[in-house]
Amino acid sequence: MSTPSLRTHLSVGRMSYLFRDRSSISASSRRETTPPPPTASPPRKPPSSSLSSPFSVDLSTTLSPSDLHLTAYEILVAACRTSSGKTLTSSPSSAGSGSHGGVNLQRSLTSTAASKMKKALGLRSSTSSLVLKRNSNGGSHELSTTNGSPTPTTTKVLTAGDLMRLQMRVSETVDSRIRRAFLRIAASQLGKRIDNLVLPLELLQQLKATDFTDQQEYEAWQKRSLRILEAGLVLHPYQPIGKADASAQRLQKIIRGALERPIETGKNNESMQVLRTAVVALACRAADGLSDSCHWADGLPLNLCLYEILLEACFDVNDESSIIDEVDELMDLFKKTWPILGINQILHNLCFTWVLFNRFVATGQVENELLSAVDGQLEEVAKDAKTTKDPAYSKFLSATLTSILGWVEKRLLAYHDTFDSLNICTMPNIVSVGISAAKILVEDISHEYRRKRKGEVDVARSRIDTYIRSSLRTAFAQRMEKADSSRRASRNQPNPLPILAILAKDVGELAAHEKKVFSPILKRWHPLAAGVAVATLHACYGNELKQFISGIGELTPDAVQILRAADKLEQNLVQTAVEDSVDSEDGGKAVIREMPPFEAESAIANLVKVWIKTRLDRMKEGVDISLQQEVWNPRASEDRLAPSAIEVLRKIDENLDAFFQLPIPMHPALLPDLVAGLDRCLQYYVSKVKSGCGSRNSYLPTMPPLTRCPFESKMGVFKKKYKSLNSLRKSSHGTASGETVSRVPELCVRINTLQRIRSELEIIEKRIITHVRNCESAREEDFSSTVGKKFELTPGACVEGIQNISEAVGYKLVFHDLNSVLWDGLYVGDASSSKIEPFLQELEQNLLIISDTVNERIRTRIITDIMKASCDGFLLVLLAGGPTRAFSIRDSQIIEDDFKALRDLFWANGDGLPTDLINKYSSTTREVLPLFRTDTESLIDRFRRVTFETYGSSAKSRFPLPPTSGQWNPSEPNTLLRVLCHRNDATASKFLKKTYNLPKRLVGGVSGVGADDVSVIFAGGDGHGVVGQAVLRKGKRRGWGTR
Repeated sequence: MSTPSLRTHLSVGRMSYLFRDRSSISASSRRETTPPPPTASPPRKPPSSSLSSPFSVDLSTTLSPSDLHLTAYEILVAACRTSSGKTLTSSPSSAGSGSHGGVNLQRSLTSTAASKMKKALGLRSSTSSLVLKRNSNGGSHELSTTNGSPTPTTTKVLTAGDLMRLQMRVSETVDSRIRRAFLRIAASQLGKRIDNLVLPLELLQQLKATDFTDQQEYEAWQKRSLRILEAGLVLHPYQPIGKADASAQRLQKIIRGALERPIETGKNNESMQVLRTAVVALACRAADGLSDSCHWADGLPLNLCLYEILLEACFDVNDESSIIDEVDELMDLFKKTWPILGINQILHNLCFTWVLFNRFVATGQVENELLSAVDGQLEEVAKDAKTTKDPAYSKFLSATLTSILGWVEKRLLAYHDTFDSLNICTMPNIVSVGISAAKILVEDISHEYRRKRKGEVDVARSRIDTYIRSSLRTAFAQRMEKADSSRRASRNQPNPLPILAILAKDVGELAAHEKKVFSPILKRWHPLAAGVAVATLHACYGNELKQFISGIGELTPDAVQILRAADKLEQNLVQTAVEDSVDSEDGGKAVIREMPPFEAESAIANLVKVWIKTRLDRMKEGVDISLQQEVWNPRASEDRLAPSAIEVLRKIDENLDAFFQLPIPMHPALLPDLVAGLDRCLQYYVSKVKSGCGSRNSYLPTMPPLTRCPFESKMGVFKKKYKSLNSLRKSSHGTASGETVSRVPELCVRINTLQRIRSELEIIEKRIITHVRNCESAREEDFSSTVGKKFELTPGACVEGIQNISEAVGYKLVFHDLNSVLWDGLYVGDASSSKIEPFLQELEQNLLIISDTVNERIRTRIITDIMKASCDGFLLVLLAGGPTRAFSIRDSQIIEDDFKALRDLFWANGDGLPTDLINKYSSTTREVLPLFRTDTESLIDRFRRVTFETYGSSAKSRFPLPPTSGQWNPSEPNTLLRVLCHRNDATASKFLKKTYNLPKRLVGGVSGVGADDVSVIFAGGDGHGVVGQAVLRKGKRRGWGTR
């Protein structure tokens, strides 16, 4: 482990006793064999069906399984030294390996000794025992098994070393070589602990080519030792090292050279000394230099991989699914490797859990005892996970449990295919292992779980819920294929059952099998297992039923048969859910809510909804086609309406009539769907009618910069320059980007169309109530309530559209159509020679056209918007007309007369707009006009006073240039400043020159000091007030209105 605290931590669990002193076992217990020990088989390979180890994933490219296997055995032999330094020995063989009189570290073994560990894990005793038997003719030895019956051959003690060598399938030759090497190491390193030595380094120095069969074997062994050093010191070190670490680079360079050409390993050899220096520098690293302890095999995941190999040796070589009875003694041996490998109880628990589980998988998945042992080990792992937060441990814990859970879930997500009558007994343990692994992953590793309250997450219930739903969905799909095959087989028979009717029967059988076989097992973790199962089947069949219904246009005999079968199936499923939830907290309401009924009436309703959707889609397409062909010509219809609107209203009537003629019993229930759809279609049409008409701001011009009046020049000079200035204005005078400028009569047709739609909706709603009253299934509340029978969206859209287009008509007419006589002509040069009469004449002609075009009910609104735009335009000319306009005090009478003429045009001798509307929308202009007859000195004094009041002490040193406020007002600094800018007076010009250094004329185009957008000026809300019904008319002479 990567932290000292984790290295020394030992969990106090039911397995902790395994590594206590075994003084209770008699020293005279023996396991009898026939001498001498045989030559073992090659190292065991994991069964082909085993899982990939979560510990060796990073080692596969550098070290082979045999490399790791032999290294693990070397570490085990080295670790099992007594305090006097003697190693674990084997029985003496004919080859003379080991000393017969040597002291064994471990007690002798007996196959009859009971294993406390196996009892704790719930494992059975091995049915076979290992014996070493000599042939009757005194020949070679062989490994044999017995069932406890006595063997007539001569027997000899089998030591712990012999057992370990046999279990790890290490040959006598290799074992003898390793032991000789450790004897030499012990002689050369007297008094030094074995865990303070780098074993591969010492073995490299002690073993020579003469210790091997041939040079090739020696070179292969040497390369393996070097790769182990690289893996333990550089690739997977105990303490992380940087990529630029000099010691690591030096060692790797030495190893690369040695892999290409064998090195001399003598004690005084220079290459060996260089290698030892590099190895010691890495193995004995510490924060403050070098330490006495060595770390060469205790880095993750190398140590776990080596320890996994040792634990694999606990399984009987003749019965791979069974742990040998001497496992307690082997575990004592393995514990001695912990200091070298950096293993502690926590890591042991994790590694042993994986070994047990992997062996269950690899041996055919039939040994239920192994699964039970895994489950028990996971309890210890869960305790460890709660007390240990080391990130390195968490990483491998997560990898191990993820691998276990992945295998389990692959089977449980389709448990109907996994389990049958032969292996159903393993399902409870498999589920238990999966749930235990999932709990640790979620509760002790998941950060998301920690952020939530634990009461909000039930891991076991959630997992079981997922398994049930997934497996039953898979089983349902298989039944679907089966039903389809049955249908094809009975195609030539009279009146064959429809597929969904066959499927309903099969699903019923599947639900019964689930309730009988699987639900009792899963109920341990999910109290509503059967309820979830039938709810899943209900949903699966319901989806198929809905698809079937959506594909038919009318009820047929097949449809009736399917609906009846579905109804019967539903009754059975609901009954199972109810029975399963009797004891639940909510009485099964949650499960029942997952089972919306298959009722025939609902099916019919769905068919009708499909019919409604089809009708609405067609209507929407018709609206688009009508709008594409629409030209908004006032002469297209007698009422000056858009033909497309007449067609849309006709389609609404047609769809309502067709709906109430359908032979269904639930017209009132489905009517809201139809009305809402028609409402959306009509709202869509209204949105298209009002789109592209522009808005008030899109027609307002851009104000020129502020200038002072060139008093010393004749205003006639500006007439010469007006053409160029006018072109500048027109460059900034237009409509909003992307909008088409419609003619005013066309806009009036759009307004008429929206008004007609508003009035027609009231008639349509009354007709709907009449239809509902005539329905056979109608109840009193169906026609007494207006819910679902009124158009909710369209009326508001029409009102908004009328308001927007009416306003656009006013500002388009004044600022676009009459631009030449207002903005480009009024008071340009000399006020007396460019009065308002031309503007009034053209405005009057347009009012006549508009009055003849628009509906009487909305005529007042449109004329009011035109008057408001005219007043705004008139005031804009006076205050933001630019340097082409200059007014003296005597011009004020002309201005007031022109303004009165503008008001009189809309009053029309009492036949036009009401006086209150005229006063309301002309009040701002009426309040500002007195400024034009006020003398210059008074204006300057008022400007100063208002500026001081507005800006306070900051205005004493220098007057700030007041911004455009958005509202003209005689008490507002910007309004007063603009009156002074247009005052044809030397005093005003000098004041503006001195105060703001304003120029006399435009320089470099429109942009400059004081340029503002007119849309800012009129940014406030307008509100038309009362929309009167008076007909606008100005006498018989003008005749643009009628009383």
